Parts: sequence; C-alpha cells; structure tokens
Amino acid sequence: MNFSSKRMLAIGAVALPIGLAIALNGSNVPGVVFAQNQTAAPKPQMSEAAFKNIQVLKGIPVDEFMGTMGLFSAALSVCCGDCHKNAGTDHPDWAADPPRKIVARRMVTMVQAINRDNFRGRQVVTCWTCHRGAQSPSTTPPLDTIYNDAPVFMPPDVLPTAPPATSGTPPADQILDKYISALGGADRLSKLTSYTAKGTSHLFGEVNNDPVEIYAKAPGMLATIVHQKEGDLARTYDGREAWVMLPLTVVNEYPLNASAFDGAKLDAQLAFPAGLKPFFSNWKVTYPGNVDGKDVYIIQGSTPSGMLATFYFDKKTGLLTRVVRYANSAVGRVPTQWDLSDYRAVAGVMMPFKWTFGWVSGREEYQLTDVQPNAAVDAAKFGKPVQRSK
Repeated sequence: MNFSSKRMLAIGAVALPIGLAIALNGSNVPGVVFAQNQTAAPKPQMSEAAFKNIQVLKGIPVDEFMGTMGLFSAALSVCCGDCHKNAGTDHPDWAADPPRKIVARRMVTMVQAINRDNFRGRQVVTCWTCHRGAQSPSTTPPLDTIYNDAPVFMPPDVLPTAPPATSGTPPADQILDKYISALGGADRLSKLTSYTAKGTSHLFGEVNNDPVEIYAKAPGMLATIVHQKEGDLARTYDGREAWVMLPLTVVNEYPLNASAFDGAKLDAQLAFPAGLKPFFSNWKVTYPGNVDGKDVYIIQGSTPSGMLATFYFDKKTGLLTRVVRYANSAVGRVPTQWDLSDYRAVAGVMMPFKWTFGWVSGREEYQLTDVQPNAAVDAAKFGKPVQRSK
C-alpha cells in the first residue's frame, strides 16, 4: 500500500483521512494570548453523543476523538476505505462493523490494559510502538536496519535536558531573545498589530493549488481559510474559542478543547511572537540538532493541559524553522508540525512567506503572495466558521 498517495483531509489541530476519522464509530507584552479564556468554557460534546455505535472510545471530546483516528491512520498507513464500509462514496456506512473495525476496538482495549497494568496508566505503549506504519507489526529486526550506516532515528516526544556546561547550548532566554531580535526587535513587533494575507495552499495528494486567506490580530487572534473545491477548510481562534471547519467529513465543524485548544492558541501566538517567551511557564533546553542541513538550537515548553511543543531555531539567523506541538488523545500524543521558510520583511518585521502544516496523515503547503500589515480586520473572522454556500 502506498500511503503517500492517499487523499487526506485536515481535521482539528491535525488532519486525518475522511473515513478513518470516524473509526470505531458510526457516523502588557504585545501579542500575549496565554492569559485569555478566563471564563469557564461550555462542556464539550463527547464522542458517544456526536457519533453512532461508539463502544470503546467513550467520554472524550470530538476533537480528541478525531486526533485518535489520525494516530490510527499514521500508525498503520491506512485510510478511510480500509476500515469503513463504502468510505469514499456518496453513501458511506460509518455505523457498520466490518472486521477491521472490530479488530481495532480489541487493539484499543489491549493497549489501554498494557499501559494500565504496567505503566500506571501512562501512555508508554501506543499503536505506533508496534506497527510503525505497517498493518501487521514486525516481529524480527531486519539486519539491514542494524548495520545501516545511517539508521533511522526517531527522537522521543519529551527530549532530554542538555547540561549547559557540556552541550554548547545557550539558555532558553538567550535563544528566544535572539529570535525576537532576528524578527526585527520588540519595538517593531509591537507596532504590527494586525495583518491580512493571501496566497495558495497545496493540499496533500492534490495536483492544483487552492486560494487561502489569513487574518491575524493582536493579541493573538488568527484565522486561516482555504477555499477548496469541495468547500472551505478553516481554522480559527478568537482568544476564547478555537474551531475547525472541514468541507468533507461527518463533522462539519467543531471546537477544540484542552491540549488541542492550547495548540491553536500557540499558533495564534506565533502570529505575534513577542509574547512567545511568557506563553510557557517552563522552558527546557535540549541538545542542538540539524533540520534540512541547518544547525539548530532546540527548546521545549509545555502547558498544564498537556500540550507539549518543541521549537527549532536556526543557529546562524536565530529564526524559527520548525515547531512540533503535541495534543493528547486516547491512544497517545497527536503531532502537528510547522516548517517555516522564506522570511521577508513586512512593516519592518520578518515573516515566513512559505510554510508547511503537517499532521499525522499528510500536510498542506502554503505560499503567501500578498501581506497587508496593520489592516482592519472584522472580529467575526476569528469566530465559529461558516461554510460557504454550494
């Protein structure tokens, strides 16, 4: 099976296959956003209320359920039609119980039991632990992987702390300060209070580009709207709520919660990076690394909700080149990855004009063609998205 050739769609803070997203079911510092959302959020809709025939993944919000589906997809290299009856047609039967869905339920129960009985409930063992992209786990190590001159290295989610005396890594404060300086300095950043942008988005598995609109407003509000052929894809954050809207899925739009919500809040914060340092109460410096041939410093931050984020800064320029953030799910952490490049000056502030938004089942490639700084932006752009008329 060629996983990379399968059509995927963005879902939540991550993106998932259309069908597998319903598996196991039937149907003072400028730009700071961490102090918002003071009012109690309404209780999120749970999976068993949103979908039919939920049996083992009950009691989790819809966005966490979707993230869980994405991990199934990534761990086994499967897509909608591999697990769901008539997936990919006009008449999918999400409530049906084909053999693979029944097996998936047993696997979830097994993994939960392993972690409960051996690791005090911590998610040490996940689907990826055994499957590693294959539908059947490998039981014997191939000799080529043992003696390969360049073995594949898969770093852990939580990276080790680097000792300052021997690692050659400066403190996190210095790395973050250099980043702000590389962007143009705190004074220029404070004067950029909003912007609108236009460009193109290339969806994983597609041939043609789609037009994209981006709206950003301090302190930390962000909306991304992609005009796809089937309808609009949107991710919005207004400082209180975060939403995802999709053109093709059983859930048209839904709010993000807990660590997924913190992920959307971080994305909005990065639109106005002056407030990045206080966003996390605890920063950890790990060992330097290399991204696409560039030497980088690597630091990590986490939130009380469980959202973990890893930042990669170019040693020479000080600019941010990659962010990997993780949200929680029923079967492990759900990764979302930004790769940033082509920085250009906008109102004296360096901004990436090219990036990829990667997730467990694919990625979107973005290229900006026009950015308007300090533009007036209607606050409604950041609220619950509304699908365009078809």
